[in-house]
Amino acid sequence: MLVVFRAGIYVTCTLPVIHDEDMTKKKILVIRFSSIGDIVLTTPVPRALKIQLDAEVHYCTKEKYATVLNGNPYIDKLHLLGNSLNDLIRELQEEYYDYVIDLHHNLRTQLIKQRLGVQHYSFSKLNVEKWLMVHFKINKLPNVHIVDRYMETLKPLGIKKDSLGLDYFIPEKDIVEKEWLPETHRYGYVAYAIGAQHNTKKLPINRMIELCDRINKPIILLGDQHDRETGEQVARFFDKYDHTSDYEPQLEELGKKTVIYNACGKFNLNQSASIIKGAQHVFTHDTGLMHIAAAFKKNIFSIWGNTIPAFGMYPYLTKFTILENNKLSCRPCSKIGYSQCPKGHFKCMRDIVFDFYVP
Repeated sequence: MLVVFRAGIYVTCTLPVIHDEDMTKKKILVIRFSSIGDIVLTTPVPRALKIQLDAEVHYCTKEKYATVLNGNPYIDKLHLLGNSLNDLIRELQEEYYDYVIDLHHNLRTQLIKQRLGVQHYSFSKLNVEKWLMVHFKINKLPNVHIVDRYMETLKPLGIKKDSLGLDYFIPEKDIVEKEWLPETHRYGYVAYAIGAQHNTKKLPINRMIELCDRINKPIILLGDQHDRETGEQVARFFDKYDHTSDYEPQLEELGKKTVIYNACGKFNLNQSASIIKGAQHVFTHDTGLMHIAAAFKKNIFSIWGNTIPAFGMYPYLTKFTILENNKLSCRPCSKIGYSQCPKGHFKCMRDIVFDFYVP
């Protein structure tokens, strides 16, 4: 209130109230604990918050997934879940957020939201719709990619979806140079991510060999140390030194050009991402490296077993080909995966037709 002396009288005026929070940028926390692919799929969210709101963006995930986000310029600060959720919550309480964007939506994130006590917006995981699809093959799933559903969570903040796709940033120290690769792969190769969190998402070894033979180009196999022995079995099949001296001329006569470099377990995640970035094409199971490949706008050949693209996690905003057996009444048998086929036949992977063309 302002009192002004005018023409011999006092006049009282009411001025608009300006709150301190209107003068400063918003501080927003994004939560997604796991896993690699799911986190990569959330990357349009911090980008939109940073660019469209000029917000201070924090991101909360598990310690072991920090590598996925460490180099992201749209994230101002990472908060990492270790062994203690209470320690993490106390750390978050010191930040005084304006909003929380919950893209994981489980019991732990519910507790975080309750303890922080600020406005929050939560992602719908469509658990009922997925359950109906898995158990009764009743498809009530929306024909919407999960990234677009993540972005819908931001609508109350006035955020609009952009067309930039996914983000993945590789630190300079992890960029794989040509000289790090065998000479056979330095001037062009196809990357094949052979790993997956569950066995029912992976081709059997004999089918991996068949796929590599069908690709008919130099191939780099990608995966972690658990995939190394599988990669060795595939590589040995194509190893010229395991055959007689007339093997190579026969291959040339048949037009066989598959040469395998088993990189499983040899590179860290960022280095594997660098190899994907340098690939001419990428073959991959339903796994995190598929979404990293999408971030680099690669031409992706996406191989699906017990899960289905209709769950909304197919390659985002890039060219892709789906390889799947969609003639089975038992598929999908899970929204995640199993260690082995529940019915024992594993036809979802054994009977996939490799109908594709690699230029």
